[in-house]
Amino acid sequence: MRTISGILLRLLGWKITGTVPSHIKKCVIIGAPHTSNLDFFIGRLVYFKFGVPVRFLIKKEAFQNPLGGLLKRAGGIPVDRGKKNNLVEEMATLFKSSEQLNMIVAAEGTRKLVTQWKRGFYYIALRAEVPILLGFLDYGKKEAGFGPAIYPTGDFEADFKIIEEFYKTKTARHPELFNLTPKS
Repeated sequence: MRTISGILLRLLGWKITGTVPSHIKKCVIIGAPHTSNLDFFIGRLVYFKFGVPVRFLIKKEAFQNPLGGLLKRAGGIPVDRGKKNNLVEEMATLFKSSEQLNMIVAAEGTRKLVTQWKRGFYYIALRAEVPILLGFLDYGKKEAGFGPAIYPTGDFEADFKIIEEFYKTKTARHPELFNLTPKS
């Protein structure tokens, strides 16, 4: 899959930058900007290219179609967005019971325009005591990859300023749907 993914990315005109640092065995990876279904496929090719095993949070409805089995095998973790649950604690427990875990979270929570980012990615990383890796797709430059690792301090506002500075230089497939405001 590494070779095929690399070829497909080159044919599609994408360049890959950055990597998951070899010393990081567990992390939450922000998947942003996320404004199109195409983001998932390009992103998945990037992870195959790097040979990085990943799990990802995705709405439970995505598993109710014929591709649901493929999503699970690809690392999907269904999330019921319609009810209160203890997702942060469940994911922190999953991190603590895993030797290696790279978990992708779309901080926006949807492909639609949101006025504020969800904070779950941050609190999962904080509770699991793992870094947050800034994964990105930049359609303007046709670059995909990884930025710096952020080690959450517990001061969301200060940490989010660093995250925001990184992502405001990235162009979404649908820029009008990308917003960097954190949710209170």
